[in-house]
Amino acid sequence: MVGTSVLTLMGCGAAVALGCDPVNNIPATVGTAIAFGLSVVAMAYTIGGISGCHINPAITLGVLLSGRMSLKDAIGYWIGQVLGGIIAAAILYLITSSTGVNGIEVTGTGANDLQLGITPLAGFLAEAIFTCVFVLVVLGATSKTNGATNNFAGLAIGLSLILVHLACIRFTGTSVNPARSIGPALFQGGTALSNLWIFIIAPLIGGALASLIWRGIEPSEKQDN
Repeated sequence: MVGTSVLTLMGCGAAVALGCDPVNNIPATVGTAIAFGLSVVAMAYTIGGISGCHINPAITLGVLLSGRMSLKDAIGYWIGQVLGGIIAAAILYLITSSTGVNGIEVTGTGANDLQLGITPLAGFLAEAIFTCVFVLVVLGATSKTNGATNNFAGLAIGLSLILVHLACIRFTGTSVNPARSIGPALFQGGTALSNLWIFIIAPLIGGALASLIWRGIEPSEKQDN
């Protein structure tokens, strides 16, 4: 809950504060991508030793389907993640709604939505595909059979989230994380809420696909080099 709250607050907070616009404000878009990635790195080294720092229901699903955790634990993680996203969105909404600054940077909560010209199908495919890539990185970087990669898992995962944002943000604002989408959408409403199903179902499908891919390529024994 704490980790997902920090990710949502810092990532969406950067999007709101910088006025993220993937068409008309590229520097703000890059800054938003970096903010999300740095949030993951920070939390990985803060709570990674406690919970593994999933802070994303799609990652938890991938870990569950890979046989690394129980369904009981996964359900607990999902509840905590969604609560964390809602708490962060409430904080961001309180900050932006109480400020006297006018403009795009304070009119929303960083909620995900289909960008101009993007169809629901295109948005769904983007979220599923890029979530698959992201979760695959997580599974590979944290695997105990994949050499020493898990020593730098937090950094690798954070950098990959920046990469995913840069590639996907033009289409959907980049969710690849249902909990990060649910909280802001509840406060922003409108099409962000009506399109929320895309940002819940597509990332979960992507996470499930990543687990299948990883099962096919995971080393059967621990690799020393």
